[in-house]
Amino acid sequence: MEIFLMSNLPIIQKTYDFALWYIPILNKLPRDHRFLLGDRIISGIYELLESLIQIQYEKEKLLCLKQLNGKLDVIRHQTRLLMDFKLLPLYRYNFANQSINNIGRDLGGWIKQQQQRISR
Repeated sequence: MEIFLMSNLPIIQKTYDFALWYIPILNKLPRDHRFLLGDRIISGIYELLESLIQIQYEKEKLLCLKQLNGKLDVIRHQTRLLMDFKLLPLYRYNFANQSINNIGRDLGGWIKQQQQRISR
């Protein structure tokens, strides 16, 4: 029996798919990195996904969305650290970075939409 996640917002599905791909990789990091950097990235991804799901039901979204932009940037830099520590091959880093950029692009679009809504 397969269960499909259906979301009205593509950013939630993209974040879900990113978590599904990235978290198993992070769980295989060497012990000394898995319990510090790996766990921080995993927590950041879970927080990002949870926040996106909750924000879609909030009346005032803009401030929360802007805060998520910062969290996404932290995940981006932590992922780069993994590559620089040679714990993440370049092809996986490129895929992770592309996924983060796609999520960021959607997040930026959502922020812009909320700013326009407020300015009307």
